[in-house]
Amino acid sequence: MRTRASVHSVEHGTGRPVLVLHGAEVDHREAEACFEPALDGVGGLRRFYPDLPGMGRTPAPETLRGADDVVDVLLGFADEVTGGAPYLLAGHSAGGYLAQGMAARRPDRVAGLALVCPLLTGTRDVPEHRVVAGSGDLGDDVFRGYFVVQTPEMLERYERFVAPAAALVDGAALERIGGRWELTPAPPYPGPTLVVAGRLDSTVGYAAAVDLLATHPHASLAVLDDAGHALPHEQPDLLRGLLTGWLARVGRSG
Repeated sequence: MRTRASVHSVEHGTGRPVLVLHGAEVDHREAEACFEPALDGVGGLRRFYPDLPGMGRTPAPETLRGADDVVDVLLGFADEVTGGAPYLLAGHSAGGYLAQGMAARRPDRVAGLALVCPLLTGTRDVPEHRVVAGSGDLGDDVFRGYFVVQTPEMLERYERFVAPAAALVDGAALERIGGRWELTPAPPYPGPTLVVAGRLDSTVGYAAAVDLLATHPHASLAVLDDAGHALPHEQPDLLRGLLTGWLARVGRSG
């Protein structure tokens, strides 16, 4: 039986559906701020930015006991908002891990998959955190541990799109779900895939992302220098170009 929960989301535009999943301990505002500038410039896309269970305005009932249950909820949400039509799927960090699980479970429904700094099993060779721009003394400890580009502009983005979500996190629910965070193995998604990783990502590294090339037959990979786990904030122009190329590949594949 499918696990159920009421998912809050915001949406923009009309046309082919696109679901964008944010990472852990934030909400839809971060994904919206990072992906919408790229997707808004492409016509014919209906973009959905849900709050993941236990974050933002989406509750995490006791029935959600692990990542497989969260994927069940998100597949139900996708069915509801897309009306059964194929959709594009993107995710950042933990949202990338869940997106990968959704695409593996329902490859016939996913027209294309984009993973940005995805959390993955097999994480290794994670670099030490290193600041590449800025004095290193701006913001709070979370900002300083998240961004490698620590300029006033990045601090403003953090304070506007990241930090406010902390008060809405259901810590007990995330701890419960995190106790069974590994998804049940499924065959890799075979369709058009984009993998983007930060060379300086001190949260998940980039080595496990590189491994996806061996298992995803239509994957393109970009490892960006001067970018950490906050890559969507730090390298927006490069991310926009990569997403544009991915969308073109999806279009050519039908």
